[in-house]
Amino acid sequence: MNSSAHESSTREIVAAMQDMPGGLLPILHEIQHALGYVPEDCVPIIAEGLNLSRAEVHGVISFYHHFRSEPAGKHVVQICRAEACQAVGARGLEAHVQTSLDVKMGETTTDGNLTIEPVYCLGNCACGPSVQIGEDVHARVTPKRFDVLVADLKINGGAK
Repeated sequence: MNSSAHESSTREIVAAMQDMPGGLLPILHEIQHALGYVPEDCVPIIAEGLNLSRAEVHGVISFYHHFRSEPAGKHVVQICRAEACQAVGARGLEAHVQTSLDVKMGETTTDGNLTIEPVYCLGNCACGPSVQIGEDVHARVTPKRFDVLVADLKINGGAK
C-alpha cells in the first residue's frame, strides 16, 4: 500500500472515530489493524483530526509496545517475558532467538520473514516458556523446539 493509500485510510478512520471520547487509542488500533502498522506520515492526520500535537500522538505510539511505526515481518514471534516464563528459561530462549536469527528484540530479520517481540504474558503461565507465532501460542518452547517452529515457517510458509 502506498503513502497516499495510507493517508486515505487514515483519514477515513479518523473521520469515523474522532468524536469518540478518548478516541486516540481506538484510532491507532484501527489504523494498525488496517495497515499493519502506524506509518509516520499518518501522525499529522491523526493529530489534526483529534486536535492534538504530533508529539502527543507520537508519544502514545512510542509508549505502547503494541504499536509499530514500521511494517512487521511476514510472521510476528512474541516471546513471553513474564515471571512464570522467566522462571523456566524464557531469558535463555530469548538469547538463543536473538543469536540464531541475528536480531534484537523488536527487530525484523533481514529477509523480512520474522519480527521478534517481547510480550509480558500470553496467559499460558503453567506451560512456559511460551511463544506466540501469529495467532498460535506454543508451550514449553526450548531453543531446539523454537528452531523447528521457525524452520516450519520457512518450509511451509505458515500463516501470518
